[in-house]
Amino acid sequence: MSERVARLRIELQELEPRIWRRIGMPLSVTLEALHEAIQMTMGWTFSHLREFDIDGRCYGDPSFREFDDEPMIYRAKGLRLRTAIARGADRFVYTYDYGDNWRHDVIVEEVRDGDPDMEYPAFVDGARRCPPENVGGVDGFMDFLEAVLDPGHEEHRDMVRWYGGPFDPIGFDEERARFGMENMARRRRGPLASHRSGSRRAKR
Repeated sequence: MSERVARLRIELQELEPRIWRRIGMPLSVTLEALHEAIQMTMGWTFSHLREFDIDGRCYGDPSFREFDDEPMIYRAKGLRLRTAIARGADRFVYTYDYGDNWRHDVIVEEVRDGDPDMEYPAFVDGARRCPPENVGGVDGFMDFLEAVLDPGHEEHRDMVRWYGGPFDPIGFDEERARFGMENMARRRRGPLASHRSGSRRAKR
């Protein structure tokens, strides 16, 4: 039995060449699950606050809203991907780390029946390594690249030491991305099977 799946492309804004990932997400998942998928496939470490901006509404964790005059934050766990897409959201923004302000375009490339032989969520493909955490946003990342990739740069040793070794901007940890999504799919397997068997019993 297949389920409806959205193929999503996630791209970091303001950087060229593009840093991007493509994933398959069941329409039944919430934005909270999508947040987890983006973190694992991009290579982030769940270390900072985040939010989705969909049609002018912010979805995240309402407990982070400190003052009444701040914009309303709706629960990311309370909105399913199918609902967002049904409302016309074929492109929206995911922001991670309000300091570095990493803004990702989330693009709905297609919605289709999933492969019955595949478990979802699923990693599809991608390109280039995401910036290090706490590097200082787009400008900080460009300065970091300039130094870490040039052995003759005066800050080269400091940047290599800060990062913990050489930095390859092209290669990324595809195995981690694939394993993370497979782990998400395994966690869904039990509840999904229970839901489907319950639905069949109800139909009888």
